[in-house]
Amino acid sequence: MPRFADSITVELLDSVFQGDQPPPVPPGGVTLRRAAQLPGPVDPTETVSGPGETHFHTESSPPARCLSTSRAVLHQAADSEITAWLAADPVQAEQARRHGLHSLIAAPLKARDRALGVVLLIRHTASREPFTEDDLFVTENLVARAAICIDNARRYARERGIALALQRSLLAHRPETQHAVEVASRYLPSEGGAGVGGDWFDVIPLPCARVGLVVGDVVGHGINASATMGRLRTAVRTLADIDMPPDELLTHLDDIVTHATPEGDADSSEIAADLGATCLYTIYDPVSRRLTLATAGHPAPTLVSPDGTVRSIDLPTGPPLGLGSLPFEAAELEVPEGSSLVLFTDGLLETRARDIDEGLEALRNALEHPTAAATSSVTPPPEALCDSVLEAMLPEAGGPAQPDDIALVIARTRALDEDHVAQWDLPRDPAIVAEARKNASQQLTEWGVEDAAFTTELVVSELVTNAIRHATEPIRLRLIRQPHSLICEVSDGSTTTPHLRRARLFDEGGRGLLLVAQLTPRWGTRHHAHGKTIWAEQTLSPAP
Repeated sequence: MPRFADSITVELLDSVFQGDQPPPVPPGGVTLRRAAQLPGPVDPTETVSGPGETHFHTESSPPARCLSTSRAVLHQAADSEITAWLAADPVQAEQARRHGLHSLIAAPLKARDRALGVVLLIRHTASREPFTEDDLFVTENLVARAAICIDNARRYARERGIALALQRSLLAHRPETQHAVEVASRYLPSEGGAGVGGDWFDVIPLPCARVGLVVGDVVGHGINASATMGRLRTAVRTLADIDMPPDELLTHLDDIVTHATPEGDADSSEIAADLGATCLYTIYDPVSRRLTLATAGHPAPTLVSPDGTVRSIDLPTGPPLGLGSLPFEAAELEVPEGSSLVLFTDGLLETRARDIDEGLEALRNALEHPTAAATSSVTPPPEALCDSVLEAMLPEAGGPAQPDDIALVIARTRALDEDHVAQWDLPRDPAIVAEARKNASQQLTEWGVEDAAFTTELVVSELVTNAIRHATEPIRLRLIRQPHSLICEVSDGSTTTPHLRRARLFDEGGRGLLLVAQLTPRWGTRHHAHGKTIWAEQTLSPAP
């Protein structure tokens, strides 16, 4: 282009810079923002306005007229249109006088029936012959191709912005209140041209003081990947709300993904993203200090012990979501209080210069040798450890762009004080109900929460009675005191799930669970290898 024109400027509508669909150009003058320029030969540093600055073009100016007519215009310096334009724009007039303007072409940047901006090409008196009609034809062809490229970039920026906004709105930036773990998290979108991916994470408070940690990755990029991520995140929260163990939750999630594929549409990018999804789900219980984990094709988490020892958790390998008919297995382990559980997506490990095995080794080194900013203790707090890991794992500034999204969650485990947990093994004898109520009442007195005694005694009475009548041994009563709540659990050896039902007028029973539901804000059932647990949670009044 320098051989074709002495001075070239590209000016676009503001909406193009935002990625928005350009509105129709209104009649009259138009304000454009300069995107690029090639200054003239007289003074390369002297221009009407620099890139990023705006300039108003009057209605009679060549840029405004070519936009309104959608046709390129060719003018010589002596044309009346140029004279009127320069008379109305002193800055342009001074520039033209200094550079010796003798001809110009103003061509509209137009793509998909929408005006994007203007390209202005100028030749100066001392340089070459004025533009001709042949030059006008060449310019129109060049500008038409440039307009398609600019519009493609605009559309990509818009889709990336929408996908990023959707993804960020779904991620757990402010996890709900829970006391089982101290959590820090980071999400970094890719820096390459692939667009926003489907990496996600969540922190889910669970009944009985526990917490669920989930991290997943949807193959693909763009809005489809973000939308699929949103559906999976919602499904995990729904399944976690009914207190499913990790392996069962992934089985149901896999079933949801498999049956979400409409027949005859298996080639769609959305379905391809579904079939490429991975997920890791973890439950931590601060009472027993036990982790229960299962994975669907996702990298296993790393555990940092309180003494700084780093190890990868050995998990049974599960298939990615969407394959169907394949089982998932859970692993269970006890962890010391103050351990840091590190969950991540593969974008943290893999780069163009590093495979996943090398990435795992680099992550281990980053956790074993945190940066100076994070080494105030043997095991840095999660926020500092997150920053330390990213500093060590991300590409250096000026190096290759980060090719994939990164989700990183670090959870430091807490343990519930033994003094805040009380439990009793009960025989299957109706006479034990009164003793269970008495034990519960005495325990609440020791904890200084006598105000909850009346409700707790009723809940204990109903749940223990139900276990004795309808379940099998072993039967266990457990009370858990948290800062703002009291949890009552009754476990038994039966796997039958109780249900609320409406008792008839002369029925002698059937009102126990209804009473529990009326007295407590939350109650539910969870199943485990040895039977089930029915729990009820009540809110404690704040201390005066």
